[in-house]
Amino acid sequence: MSSPREIVLLGSTGSVGTQAIDIVRRNPDRFRVVALGAGGGNVALLAAQALELEVEAVGVAKASAAQDLQLAFYAEAAKRGWSSGDFKLPKIIAGPDAMTELAEWPCDIVLNGVVGSLGLPPTLAALRAGRTLALANKESLVAGGPVVRAAMRRPDQIVPVDSEHSALAQCLRGGTRSEIRRLLLTASGGPFRGRRRDELTQVTPEQALAHPTWNMGPVITINCATLVNKALEVIETHELFGVPYEQIDVVVHPQSMIHSMVEFTDGSTLAQVSPPDMRLPIALALGWPERVADAAPAVDWTTAQSWQFLALDDDAFPAVRLAKQAGTEGRCRPAIYNAANEECVAAFLAGRLPFLGIVDTLERVLDAAPDFTEPGTVEEVLAAESWARARAQEIIAMAVEGA
Repeated sequence: MSSPREIVLLGSTGSVGTQAIDIVRRNPDRFRVVALGAGGGNVALLAAQALELEVEAVGVAKASAAQDLQLAFYAEAAKRGWSSGDFKLPKIIAGPDAMTELAEWPCDIVLNGVVGSLGLPPTLAALRAGRTLALANKESLVAGGPVVRAAMRRPDQIVPVDSEHSALAQCLRGGTRSEIRRLLLTASGGPFRGRRRDELTQVTPEQALAHPTWNMGPVITINCATLVNKALEVIETHELFGVPYEQIDVVVHPQSMIHSMVEFTDGSTLAQVSPPDMRLPIALALGWPERVADAAPAVDWTTAQSWQFLALDDDAFPAVRLAKQAGTEGRCRPAIYNAANEECVAAFLAGRLPFLGIVDTLERVLDAAPDFTEPGTVEEVLAAESWARARAQEIIAMAVEGA
């Protein structure tokens, strides 16, 4: 019997991280976590995870959280009834480079569940260190696609964690690259599916945060409501699988049972089907190319059910069209798209921008973008993002003043 795969888990206190730990906990013969990393906002949970899993190292991106983490270790040990000699403290790494240092830690797999553009440096570090990368941080590929591709040592080094891209990876086993006609990403349609553009003018943050299927953080939930999240996934699909944008489409599937599909040149379509549960794609990424038994419940085929498929309304939800355009143009446009959207979502949640203003402002930022070059370094990506954030803030400020 082979030894367990050793995992470095970045973003361990978030949704992906906690579900990954659940998978590891249920499969100790398959997986072992050797290091954990998190932002530092929940040191109590991070300490509990580290002591339970007996990891070698723990990292926090927030430097000031290092002392709090150390105190949390002792508090967690006391809760477990351990005396000071009953456990060994892992190495603590703190500061903005902590996740990057952990990504180079000796292991088999790095699971990058860091949120936002902060996930790009550890993605590059893991790839350059030769690790298999289970990628749940879509910003790495959206913002830094060309940089990430250049850092890869082998074609199969990145294994997707997002349910849609995991579904595509599974379906693509059914045919060769030359047999692909198109990739079909499914979208739930969010809370405003079926509404016309003129019916979205008065949407409030509370309404936009009510996602019908998934329980996620506020930024991702708003992105699902605008379909920006699906737009970012289109860019990520292109970067992961090398399929041209004109061969990537989005179809609305409200039940979220089919996670994506591949249509082949002979007219056949393969779909990956399972109830909405992120433990399945996380487990598959950790065990790839092998599956992990009982990672999540299967579909109950004895129960009658109906599934719908609807065309995407590009007038009400133009985010996907804009993403395809940005991706096709390249030259840091995807990074600009992502960064500007983050500013717009923050303004919407703060009551400074209407719901439709999110994507409208995003389009104005893209239209005003200077002629950046195709990024070759992280610094070039960050420079484009910085410009995008500043330009978005200017447009938002002008909109507020004119209101």
